[in-house]
Amino acid sequence: MPAATPAVRPAVTLSLVLPVHGVAEFLPRCLDSVLGSELPGLQVVAVDDRSPDASGAILDERAARDPRLSVLHLPENLGQGGAREAGLDLATGDYVWFVDPDDWLAEGALEAVAARLSGFAADARPDVLVTGFVRAYPDGGIEADTWRGQMAGAPESFTLAERPGLLNMILAVWNKVTRRDYLEALREQGVRFGPGHYEDIAVAYPMLLGAARISFLDQDLYYYRRLRPGAITTTPSPKHLDVFAEYDAIFGYLDSRPDLPPALRNLVFDRTVRQAVTVLDTPGLVPAELRREFFRRAADHVRRHRPAGHRHPSGLRGVQYRLVEREAWGAYQRLRPLRALPGAVRSAARGTVPRARRVVRGTARRGLYEAYRRLPVDDGLAVYAAYWYRGYACNPAAIYRKAAELAPEVRGVWVVRDAAGAAALPPGVPYVIANTPAYLKAMATAKYLVNNVNFPSTMTKRPGSVHLQTQHGTPVKLMGMDMRGRPAGADEMDFDRLLDHVARWDYLVSSNPHTTAAFATAYPGDHTVLETGYPRNDRLANATPQEVREIRERLGIPEGRTTVLYAPTRREQHAGFVAGLDLEALAEALGPEVTLLVRAHYYYTADRPAGLGDGRVLDVTEHPSVEDLCLAADVLVTDYSSLMFDYAVLDRPIVLFTPDWAEYQRLRGVYFDLMEQPPGLVATTEEELAVLLAAVGEPASAAESDKLRAAFRERFCPWDDGGAAERVVRAVFPVRSEQPG
Repeated sequence: MPAATPAVRPAVTLSLVLPVHGVAEFLPRCLDSVLGSELPGLQVVAVDDRSPDASGAILDERAARDPRLSVLHLPENLGQGGAREAGLDLATGDYVWFVDPDDWLAEGALEAVAARLSGFAADARPDVLVTGFVRAYPDGGIEADTWRGQMAGAPESFTLAERPGLLNMILAVWNKVTRRDYLEALREQGVRFGPGHYEDIAVAYPMLLGAARISFLDQDLYYYRRLRPGAITTTPSPKHLDVFAEYDAIFGYLDSRPDLPPALRNLVFDRTVRQAVTVLDTPGLVPAELRREFFRRAADHVRRHRPAGHRHPSGLRGVQYRLVEREAWGAYQRLRPLRALPGAVRSAARGTVPRARRVVRGTARRGLYEAYRRLPVDDGLAVYAAYWYRGYACNPAAIYRKAAELAPEVRGVWVVRDAAGAAALPPGVPYVIANTPAYLKAMATAKYLVNNVNFPSTMTKRPGSVHLQTQHGTPVKLMGMDMRGRPAGADEMDFDRLLDHVARWDYLVSSNPHTTAAFATAYPGDHTVLETGYPRNDRLANATPQEVREIRERLGIPEGRTTVLYAPTRREQHAGFVAGLDLEALAEALGPEVTLLVRAHYYYTADRPAGLGDGRVLDVTEHPSVEDLCLAADVLVTDYSSLMFDYAVLDRPIVLFTPDWAEYQRLRGVYFDLMEQPPGLVATTEEELAVLLAAVGEPASAAESDKLRAAFRERFCPWDDGGAAERVVRAVFPVRSEQPG
């Protein structure tokens, strides 16, 4: 008799459901991590929950290139829960993975999950596969979750009663890959995602409680983004009260399952109470006027759902729970100061040292900042910053130099991110490093605060302080409040927060009359608009031929070489730098007597352009001074970057490369038709660009270019006479009186 042929276990198929709303900044990374997989049979369902930013456009663009991605655009906003339900309706895979689009998957995550699930016999596959995950923080830090230690030695499959430690992890759905048939069975039992905040806990709990088989994959496959602006865990909102409706749904499911061990109900109850008091005690989540109501709702939850015979935990937490149950609001408030720091210390003792350090540092910083705010305002101190503390640059740097000359009684201090940023400052420039005590004191006491972007929302404007907002470019694309009618380009903008920032401004610098008109609607407020021109352009207006020669020498540009600076603007639909043209081919077409300088937008911290080894293409993205690059360049090639307005001060040729002008207008919206009044000749293909650059010096081409540039300069450069910084300083700072000679 021949040997029996082993049964072939068919590979499982996966459906990923992404509920998308206001995550354009993060969505490309998520999509890359998902669609970078070559897993057979993969289905990705993205639900555009009437997103106010460019998320929908990003999804459509990716779907046009990848048939595995389907996009459902909802006619109205349903919230994360409604979007997940709509996506689940379209899922066809054997298993469903709900992925939050501001997070991302580890490389090989889909293959690892599929391999694990396919390894089970068809009739023994788990209802839920739980994966490991890590927390990813804005500073680049990564923290593994400690609950994984409780899963050591877990069998290939088990129930929640056998491994109750699973309830100690984050009760979300994003690290739980669930059998679709099981999800449908839960839906028939009334288990669905809720309509408000915390919508997934009403599914995550029943998902684990009712599973006949759970499996754990001990690999960190999911990157959970923490502390991002706009996330519910960082945003004050009355919607935090939605959590109690989700608790009711969870206990409704438990009531329908009297067969479940009573110990599980006790664990679920303890977990929900712990979450409720954590939400209440986390600064900045529950609005002040609703904290008492939240506490009342928590007390009602404890009294209604506390299991018979349940004993509250011992220690401080037990006291906390008893005060909630008795609705003893006053006593609970008095207990609060005793919980903050010891809680962090207890966390550290349990091994969660990075998290504890963040809690301690955050609490200490807030307290120290508030303490410093009680000190008098220092009339002789000005704090300068640029580009989110990236370093010494732009309009603030020009104002700093001129203020040191004209108002020396006001000492200037720069904010930088870290020691590396401090090392990059010009010699002798005073500085503070962000989030240090010196920084907090400077921010709390300085009379003058100068920035080309906004200071953090946590920094409150003091009476008597002066905020000078310089901005950092003449706008082509819509900005600020003008983007409310252009959701595709809003890029997750919080318009209420923007208005709060604008309300802090005392002065706003304008580069030209066009900018004054644009900023009036983009940033409405009571501030004074300084129609001075941009201080950073003084250097371009005042530069000497000797200075230009020295800059070119420092950049390594051979004497006699024609230098072309290529500086495209940011594209919200791209997570990384996309050159937009074949740099090597362009350099080859221009010949050996041309050096091509390539500068990516400062938003792109990865995927930067690569310089070519022969020195004809140089990546100058990290060069600290864009003004240096402008002075070194004989020609500027850009698309819609505000750099064109600055470079026009030099009165040198500008060529626009605009193959996607129609798309850019659609996504971002614009203040004027750049094609109707360009600063120079326009190319829409790489071939046209090469021809125009080759003909820059020819009489016919130069004449047309000069004519266009002259009209452009008349409109956009009327105040660029080299004296903008002085005009700003004299308007804002106490300038020393002229001494008689």
